[in-house]
Amino acid sequence: MNLSDSQTAGPVPRRVSAMEAVLNHLRGAIERGDYAVGDKLPSEAELCRRLEVSRPVLREALRALQTMGLTVSRTGKGTFVVSDGAVADPTFGDYAASDLLEVRRHVEIPVAGYAALRRTPEDLDHLDRLLERMERETDTTAWVAMDTLFHLAVAQAARNPVFRRVIEEIRDALARQSAFLNELGGRREQSNREHRAIVEALVDSSEQDAADAMAHHLARVETTLTTIVRPAGRTARSHAEAGEAPENTESTES
Repeated sequence: MNLSDSQTAGPVPRRVSAMEAVLNHLRGAIERGDYAVGDKLPSEAELCRRLEVSRPVLREALRALQTMGLTVSRTGKGTFVVSDGAVADPTFGDYAASDLLEVRRHVEIPVAGYAALRRTPEDLDHLDRLLERMERETDTTAWVAMDTLFHLAVAQAARNPVFRRVIEEIRDALARQSAFLNELGGRREQSNREHRAIVEALVDSSEQDAADAMAHHLARVETTLTTIVRPAGRTARSHAEAGEAPENTESTES
């Protein structure tokens, strides 16, 4: 590529994981009506054979379909299509995404401000070590576990046990949402940067900067989630429309 090409080319598309490719394939088939509402999807063994992916990859994609409200899994019976379009407000564990976000705005933004005023050197050391581990981590499951620990640690730094108790209550839902956004939205590196901005505001003891940094973080979470649950675009459907199995690619960030 010559210099002029590189200057005019658009952003490099994010490479999708095998799980995301499988999800796009199945989602496109459901939205086109290849699998109608009420239909049972082929067995896991059959889908693995057709799509040439491992069972863990397929199961992650099936869980994402269920989170989007497209399917439901019935023990001993299989996975059934319940909608031909993703719900605008997916559910993570016991809570809807919109309910989680509403609570987080009212709790975590002021909590970050209080943490900036009340944090101890030990709090900052703990958060810094945690961020360093998150920035090195490549495994999604491990990163998600540390993501929830990060938000708990910020709440702890606010020195109000009620705040920490609220985050503890929604911790499982936050982990499910975090995994969903990382697998399908490539959020990890961006989240690391947003977390770093929060910690830098705590180091500076800036209540306003900390609140602003947390508000920005939550806004990006909402934007990514909205993008994921929009109807699948032409690019996401291209393999499915051609009747092709998705490529077994690996994401550079998850």
